Amino acid sequence: MRTPVALFIFNRPDITAQVFAEIARARPKVLLVVADGPRADRPDEIERCAAARAIIEKVDWDCRVQKNYAATNLGCKVRVTSGIDWVFEREEEAIILEDDCLPHQSFFRFCDELLERYRSHESVMAVCGDNYLFGRKPVTHSYFFHRLAGGWGWATWRRAWRHYDPEMKLWPAVRETSWLREILGDARAIKYWRKIFDLVYAGDEIDTWDYQWLFALWMRQGIAATAGVNLVTNIGWGVGATHTFDHDSVLANIPLGEMSFPLRHPPDVIVDPEADQLIFENIYLPEVAKLSRRLRRRLSRLFHAPK
Repeated sequence: MRTPVALFIFNRPDITAQVFAEIARARPKVLLVVADGPRADRPDEIERCAAARAIIEKVDWDCRVQKNYAATNLGCKVRVTSGIDWVFEREEEAIILEDDCLPHQSFFRFCDELLERYRSHESVMAVCGDNYLFGRKPVTHSYFFHRLAGGWGWATWRRAWRHYDPEMKLWPAVRETSWLREILGDARAIKYWRKIFDLVYAGDEIDTWDYQWLFALWMRQGIAATAGVNLVTNIGWGVGATHTFDHDSVLANIPLGEMSFPLRHPPDVIVDPEADQLIFENIYLPEVAKLSRRLRRRLSRLFHAPK
C-alpha cells in the first residue's frame, strides 16, 4: 500500500494489539503513532499506556515508524487534534485509525485508491470505511457520497484537514442563518446539530474532536466518499472506554464486510441525501433524547442571556 497509516493509541493494549495486527498485515511503508499519556489521578494507567506503546515495537516489516507520545494526558479533543495536525505536517495524505477501530484488510486498498482518485477534488474531503446504513438502502456502486462523514476508520488529505478548527470559531456567525437548513433539510437534524455545535462551542461539555471535523466539512460544502459495505468496526465498547460505554449501542461491534475490487465508481460526485437521512435516523436520532434538561437550560442561558 502507498498511503501512510496514523494509529492513535492510549491505555488499552488488548484492543491496540488487534488493530495493530491488521495494520501489520497491510504493511504500510509509513506508520505514524500518536499516543496520549496517563491521567494524573489514574496511576494504573502508567503501566497500561506503556504496554500499548510497547506493541508498536513489534513492527517487523520495512516501515518508517514515527512516534508522537504525550508525557501527560491531553484528553480526546487535544490529543487527537494535535496528533492529526502532527501527521499532516509530515504527510500529504493518511489513513487514520484509533486503537479500537478494527479494519477489514480491504479497507486499506479502498482508502489507497480513493485517496489517489480524489486527491485534487476539493469537495471530497474524506474517505470513510464505517458504513451506518445497516442494509436499509442498497448501494449500487462500491461507495457513495454524503455529508455525515464517519470518524471510525477514515482517510483524508492535508488540503482538507487545513480547514479544521477545534474551537469552531465561525459557529456564532452561521448559527442563526439558514446554513444548517440548506445542508440538512430535516428539522430534527437541524435541531440536533444546533445543540451539538452549541455544546462543542461552549467548550466545557464535550471533550471530542469529530463534531468539529463535520463542521469543517460543512463549512466548505465538503462531502465524504463512504464504503458501500462496513469496513471498520469499533471493538472498544465497555469498561475502559472514553466515550463508547453502552454494549447495547447500535454502533457496537458492527459486522465487517469486504470490499470487492476493482471498485465500481459512481459516475458523478453527487451527494446521496437519502443515505444521510438514514444514517441520521440510525445513529444520531436515538441520541436526541440524551440531551438532558440540564444541558438545554445551560444552552438557553449561554445563547439567550440578556446582552
